[in-house]
Amino acid sequence: MRVRRSFEWLFASALVLSVAASAQTRAPAKKPVAAEQDDDEFGQYTAQGFQFEHARSPEWQLAEHRRLDRALAGVQPQRKGVVDAYVLVAGLDSDAVFGREAREAAKVLTRRYDAAGHTIVLGGPDGHGTDTLARGSPDNIAAALARIAEVMDKKEDVLVLYTTSHGADYGIVYQDGDAGVGTIAPVRLAAMLDGLGIKRRLVIVSACYAGVFVPKLAEPDGVVMTAAAADRSSFGCEADSDWTFFGDALVNHALRKDQPFAAAAKEAIATIAKWERQGKLRASNPQLAIGARAARWLSVLDRGVPKVAGTPVGRPATSLFTRKGP
Repeated sequence: MRVRRSFEWLFASALVLSVAASAQTRAPAKKPVAAEQDDDEFGQYTAQGFQFEHARSPEWQLAEHRRLDRALAGVQPQRKGVVDAYVLVAGLDSDAVFGREAREAAKVLTRRYDAAGHTIVLGGPDGHGTDTLARGSPDNIAAALARIAEVMDKKEDVLVLYTTSHGADYGIVYQDGDAGVGTIAPVRLAAMLDGLGIKRRLVIVSACYAGVFVPKLAEPDGVVMTAAAADRSSFGCEADSDWTFFGDALVNHALRKDQPFAAAAKEAIATIAKWERQGKLRASNPQLAIGARAARWLSVLDRGVPKVAGTPVGRPATSLFTRKGP
């Protein structure tokens, strides 16, 4: 009975979290009252992350396996003597804004880091056309990381990981409608990357409370950037938007330009602060941690950025101000 009750409140907790996360301004999601007596057990589950799939048909399961197989099979081996960037972009939530942001972020990062043949995109529907991507679920992200680790040269190449989703004070949230739910906690993501031996990494987490990832992921050979501090919300995650504030400022604008990543991050942070003042929103305080040894590979990637800037696409994230009115 205890095991069954535990899974029931875990699933309920994740659902409550996902609903709470859909609001633009919110407090950290709270667990159901029934779970309060099991705080330690809840902490153990969320510390490792979890994933539940509900009422999936056998046909859907087979189709999902095939989608993931295609994504993993498309990754090409590294080029000896070249600092190759392997790009993994994952939209973990089925709200269409995350699907649209993930798809366009993959294009921008692939172009910026010459990662054609080295990119995996995971995500839910974008509201346009056929849904062809494998879901951005915790299990699929783990498989994608393992595939990248299998073909990259870990002493030479770099992982570029971009995730976009709702977030909580214990991690990023996976939700596919009412059929899939889960989380990836900071300690779990760190354990996956470290266990796979991926030290040279640029990890970008677009979610509320994403700053909780910085202490676990920051290390001398890595770079971590998050959309918000550990105790702050980020903004722009309305389902009918094309970008979150963070994605629009960093990816759609700053990273399309011929400038070093550190300069792009600084530009994005300033842009987001301006937009938040415009909307009279509490500052999200994006976080950036660049390891002492990361400059060795980051400068190489920065030198290869296309000289001609790309053109921003989609509706600006700030268009929600006019859609909602004063």
